[in-house]
Amino acid sequence: MTYPIEKTDAQWQAELAQKKAEPMAYAVTRFAATERPFSGRYNDHWQPGHYDCICCGARLFDASTKFDAGCGWPSFSEAALPGAIEERRDKSHGMVRVETLCAQCGAHLGHVFEDGPQPTGLRYCMNSAALEYKP
Repeated sequence: MTYPIEKTDAQWQAELAQKKAEPMAYAVTRFAATERPFSGRYNDHWQPGHYDCICCGARLFDASTKFDAGCGWPSFSEAALPGAIEERRDKSHGMVRVETLCAQCGAHLGHVFEDGPQPTGLRYCMNSAALEYKP
């Protein structure tokens, strides 16, 4: 798949280092790693603002849609903008899930599940390492 923003692995590593991103950011966003539950800096973060892609800065989620799902990862009920999130079937780890990626750069963000609050019924379960909070 091609994305509007594409870079080499070395460029992504350098850019994340320059932003002083979490050590896991590269593994999470470029290789679909997952941070341990309850370990991410945004799991218990409740300030107003928005969350952007740590790789390319695309707006992903508004803080007003964040909720406590009790799962150990920041959870949101909807994307900030239509088309901000790409969804892809994920059959890794012996499960079938829906992977979420940044539609601008293809960064792995987490997964989306259909057990969230109304009105969307969705739970975007994200890795903190893939996000950058902006007040």
